Parts: sequence; structure tokens; C-alpha cells
Amino acid sequence: MQQLLNILSEEVGRAFAAAGYDASLGKVSVSGRPDLAEYQCNGAMAGAKQYHKAPFMIAGDVAAQLKDSAVFERAEVVKPGFLNLDLRKSFLCDYLRQMKEAEKFGMEKPDKAKTVILDYGGPNVAKPLHVGHLRSAVIGEALKRIVRYHGDKAIGDIHLGDWGLQMGLVITELQHRHPELPYFDPEHTGDYPKEPPFTVSDLEEIYPFASAKSKENEDYHKEALENTHRLQQGDPGLRALWHHIINVSVTDMKRNYQNLNVTFDLWNGESSVNDIIPGMVEDMKKSGQAYESQGALVVDVAEESDAKEVPPCMILKSDGAALYTTTDLATIKMRQEEYDPDEIIYVVDKRQELHFVQTFRAARKCHLVDADCKLVFNGFGTVNGKDGKPFKTREGGVMRLETLIKDIDEQMLEKIKTNPDIPEEEAEETAKKVALAAIKYGDLSNQASKDYIFDTEKFTSFEGDTGPYILYTIVRIKSILKRYQEAGGKNPEDLTVQEPRSVAEKNLMRQLCGFNAMMEDAYENLAPHRICAYIYALSNDFNSFYHGTRILTEQDESVKEGWIALLYLTESVLNTCIDVLGFSAPERM
Repeated sequence: MQQLLNILSEEVGRAFAAAGYDASLGKVSVSGRPDLAEYQCNGAMAGAKQYHKAPFMIAGDVAAQLKDSAVFERAEVVKPGFLNLDLRKSFLCDYLRQMKEAEKFGMEKPDKAKTVILDYGGPNVAKPLHVGHLRSAVIGEALKRIVRYHGDKAIGDIHLGDWGLQMGLVITELQHRHPELPYFDPEHTGDYPKEPPFTVSDLEEIYPFASAKSKENEDYHKEALENTHRLQQGDPGLRALWHHIINVSVTDMKRNYQNLNVTFDLWNGESSVNDIIPGMVEDMKKSGQAYESQGALVVDVAEESDAKEVPPCMILKSDGAALYTTTDLATIKMRQEEYDPDEIIYVVDKRQELHFVQTFRAARKCHLVDADCKLVFNGFGTVNGKDGKPFKTREGGVMRLETLIKDIDEQMLEKIKTNPDIPEEEAEETAKKVALAAIKYGDLSNQASKDYIFDTEKFTSFEGDTGPYILYTIVRIKSILKRYQEAGGKNPEDLTVQEPRSVAEKNLMRQLCGFNAMMEDAYENLAPHRICAYIYALSNDFNSFYHGTRILTEQDESVKEGWIALLYLTESVLNTCIDVLGFSAPERM
């Protein structure tokens, strides 16, 4: 289906052409003054200079051509030359009927589906997920779903930090505490134990302890570096221990991400590309792009158009060790060879922008990625507390993601329990759904690149621009549809939308018509916040209609059926949108 504004623009464009003017002047937009008109066209203003004619006269000529339009019931000229436009009810009704019957509400399929890899999550193993991991997971999951809804193939990769010094630190501390373990015995032969010699809680205590110790003790730091090197060189005991660390950490991560309704198609880490780094580096040297500078291996990535200095991209340190850049470049190379993607999107902290500028330029310069593959840095801001500083616990530490989710769950449960009709078990399940909506909507409703304040009180409110408010609206619609059918009404799916009988109903219908354009916009701009803004506006329009309309007590059955069809379509659109954002609605609240 064609987007509504495109149809309106074509209609007005034909009127411009029929009046002797350029049809491209007929671009229509939603009116900035809804009290005066539903839509507007400012083309006459732009055409005044071109045709040496007053815009008011041009607009008048166009309005005359629209007098018998099947699309507009009103085309009024307003000085100095604006066209105010209102839709015919019959046209609006017909468009919604087509939407209701069409797949994905008539959203146009891409001519050719793309393959898009999304790199999001990015946690380090052996460390608990904290509130700083929230945005990458939530935004990345939403973008993956947006890309899939659009009709493309989306592949989500967590890109674990599983290969750097943190591995050497954990291994070193384990060796100090348990030197008797077979992993540290060079004479050991045969298999290593299948069960890990630690729990996830042990790891969570060991890593910060070892990290702090290495900063104070140079010998300990050197030992950790040596163990990191031995691990990366393939020491069998350390590799076996490392596999235990990965398995224990990933099991815990999956549990936490499941609580956020976040999934990944690939659980690759930096270690996945370890074996291809030597060959990649050798090729970079042979091509002449990589050269030695003060003992390190670098690639020049500065461009004449740079407003700020972009330093050379370091590939290997002076001691020959790889860096994050090295593994990121090798990952791009691996993704190119294995998936031949059209686009790779990185959902990471915006403070890493320079790193990715260097990495992307080096990847292109060294031909690690096809020229037509788009590399996208989608940087996000930080999650802050009410004091404007990074969100922390009351004790001042970084809040664990698990703790944040649990706290919001408990707050929502207290609110849900105020409804005595909901049994305990259902109340707990409902609370989790509403809490997830509060967290995700609270994050996604902000433009990703901006920092935002995590305001628990605001995010968990059932009023205002919040996830619970959106869910409450959906639950209200579900309740009406359920009561309608329980009273002997027809299947809402079989009913047909009728022409609007009030301004509020027409506004709701027009808002629904904007779904396709909004989804396309969210896709093109990687902007989940556009979906949030849309469903908030749609919820407001529905509630305005609901409060002014006695739906279930309407005596005219055909009128009631038209309203039920409209509610069914509204619920379907809202449910589609929240599913794309990564949460769902309960049956009641």
C-alpha cells in the first residue's frame, strides 16, 4: 500500500499540474495547526517566485481544481498562500479498510531484502551485567526487530569480550587461590574436569579483586599478561579453564538477557577471530597499508576533509599484542566472508565514535569489507540518575542490571496487587510484563544518541508518556473487545471500519493511517523513539475517542460494529509496535 501522505501529495500535485503549475509543488504534510486543518500544502509559496505570481492566487487556482476531489472534502486558501486540507470521510474509511486486510497493514516490502548484522550487547565475560549494559541490549534488540519487520534479514551478534587481559586476570587469581587445580599442572595428561571449579558468584568477586590487585602489584600484572599470552597461544590447561569461564558467564548472561526479552543469533566473542588475525595482519603489511611507527603497526586513516585530527589506527602494539581495533577489524573480515552483509550496525556507547571511525576507515582501506557494504556507528548516550550522573546504587556502586529489573518488578507488583481480581500468580506475571515495558519504553522513547535520566517514579507511572500507560491502553481495548464478544457480538476481525462520526474518531483513524510512514521512518533512521512517539500519540487519540463515545451501549448495531472494527485495528497496530520494541501486553492490569 502507498503511504497516505504520498497519496495526498499526488492528489494535490495533479491539481497543481491541472492549474498549469509544477506537480512537485503539491507536497502535503500534517497540519501544524490541527485546530485549523488536518493537512496543509505550502507549494504555492515556493512557486510564487518561479511563476511570478502571488502565492494566494496560485493556491486559489489549485483549490479550484480540488473542488470535486475524491480525497479532500475541503481545500481552503489561507493568506498569504497556504492550502488547508481536510480528508473526505469515505476516502479515510476506505484506506483503513485496505490497511486492515493487508499484510503488515499494507507496509510495502523492499524490492530486495538486505542482510544486516547488528553488533550489540558487548559485555565482558566473568563480570556481571550492570545498568551500563542496558542501552546496547535494549536499543540493539529493537533495531533488529525493526529491520526484520521491514523485510530484511537481521543477524544479532553479542560480540563478547572474552579474550583480553580480563581473562588473564581471572586465571591468575584462580591459580593463586587454587594452585593444585590440574589446569595449572604442565605435566597433566588426559581430560580436564567437566564441572567448573567456581560459580558465577565466585567470578563476580574474583575479577574486581584481581583487577585492583594488578594495579597495585606490578609482578601480579606481569603474571596476568603472561597468562593472557599463554591462553591465546593455546595452552591446553588454560584453554580448558577459559571454556569453563565462558560457559558459566554466558549461562548467567542468557538468564539476564531473557529477563529483558533480548536474544542473539550469534554468541561470538573476540576469541572467534583470534586465528585469522595473523593472516589479516600479514596481508595488511603486504598491501603497504600497514607500517611500523615507533615499534607499533599502524594504518593511516586521516582524510583531508577531517575537521578534527584522526590519529593512525593501531593494529599491533610494540610488543606485538593485538588490540580491540585488531579484533574488530578481524570480525569485520569474518562477517564479510561468512555472511556477505549489505550493512553492519554497531550499537555502542557514543564515546567510542573515534575508535569506530578509525576501524571503519582501516577496514575499507585494507579491503576487509566490500565497498558496497555499509558500516554504521549507532552511538548511544549514558543512563543517568536524577543527579545527572551515571546511574548508581544507593551505596554509590554501579547497579547490576539484575537488581534494576528486580526493583522495577517489585514496584509494579505492588501496583498490580491493588486490583483484587487478579490472582497472585497472574499478578506476578503481569508485573513482569509491565515492568519490562517501563524499562524498555523509558529507554527507547529517548533519542538513542542522547543521555537520559532513569526516573523510576516516572517510568512506572500509569499516566503520561510511559510504557505502563501504553499497556493500560491496550488492556482497555482488550477488555472492550472481550465484553463485546461475551455479550454475543461478532468476531471483531470480520467487522468493517465505518466512516467517522466525530472529530475524535476521525483523529484516531488518521493516526492509524500514519503507521506505514512511521515504520519506514524508524527503519531508515534507526530510530525506535519514533515508534514510541507514534504509539503515545495513538494511545492519546484512542483514549480521547473512548472517553467521548459510549461504545458498548450504542443501540445502532452497525455503528457499534464499525467502532469495534476500529478498536480491533487500533489494538493490532499497538501490539505490533510494542512487539517491535521488544515487550508485550498482559490480558489485564
